[in-house]
Parts: sequence; C-alpha cells; structure tokens
Amino acid sequence: FWGATVITNLLSAVPYVGNTLVQWIWGGFSVDNATLTRFFAFHFLFPFVIAGATMVHLLFLHQTGSNNPLGLNSTGDKIPFHPYFSYKDLLGFATLLVALATIALFTPNLLGDPDNFTPANPLVTPPHIKPEWYFLFAYAILRSIPDKLGGVLALLASILVLLVVPFLHTCKLRSLTFRPLSQFLFWT
Repeated sequence: FWGATVITNLLSAVPYVGNTLVQWIWGGFSVDNATLTRFFAFHFLFPFVIAGATMVHLLFLHQTGSNNPLGLNSTGDKIPFHPYFSYKDLLGFATLLVALATIALFTPNLLGDPDNFTPANPLVTPPHIKPEWYFLFAYAILRSIPDKLGGVLALLASILVLLVVPFLHTCKLRSLTFRPLSQFLFWT
C-alpha cells in the first residue's frame, strides 16, 4: 500500500498535470482496489513483454550474429553453441526454476517482509517504513534533494544516464583488454 502510494505520488511533481496523473493512475482519490487491480495486471503482463523483447533480441542476434568484443579474429578451436552451451543453459534454467518453484510453493513467505502482513491504514503511516534494498539508491536520491521536482528529475537522470553510456564509447575496440589502464593493471 505505502509503496504504491510513494511511487505514484512521484508523478505529482510534474507541473500542471501531476495531480491529475496521480488520480488517473489511482483510479480514484487514493490507492484503492482499482489501483491494486491495475498494478496486478501490469505486474502480470510485464514478464510477457520482457519475454517478447527477449525473443526479438534473439531473432536479431540469430540473423546478424554477435560481435567479437576483443576485436580480434581468432582462428582457434571453436565449438558450436548448440548442443553444448544450449544444454548447459537449459540445465541452469531448469535448476533455477525448480528452486524458485520450491520456494514459491512450499515456503511462500520465506523472503517476505513481516510488515506486509499488517493491514494497511491510510490514516497512519508506519514509523519504521523503509524501501527494499533495490530501491535504496532511489530513496537516497529523493531524500538528498529537498525540492520534490528536483529529486524526481535527479532520479530519472540517474536511470536514463544508463541509456547514454553506450554512445560515449566511440572506440572500435569493444573490450577493455588492450586499454592502457587494463594493461598497466595486468602487468603490475
């Protein structure tokens, strides 16, 4: 409940239309059943979107082939990807699937937070509320900037900068192997 409230309230920092956006996502004037239904549908459908994007990526990879990050044409002994690596990947996938299914079916609350079992009270914010570890970077960015819009923009910039990084690399050599710093660290 409180995670959905905090994340959706980030949109209220958008000038002029922020509050309208928040109410549109909520489906009302607060986080309610409509919001939870929308978030459940999103969290159910998003893995299929990711799987579809993965299939498109594999299709393009199969058509064009992968690049050699070293930039060297090696004529050494090579083995085909299938069956050697595909069986290895299939075994790893099956192992992880069995482990995940075991946790999900036999001990579903093993990795859960105990605060998730307390009923949500929109009138009282829990005093010990904290984000999960994978949201701590966002929490630190939002808390370090006093302006709400500035914090949201800094959070977006910290995520979108990852899209810029590939364009900053202009060298034809796609590996750090032959860079001066890597050579220095290797030889010292």
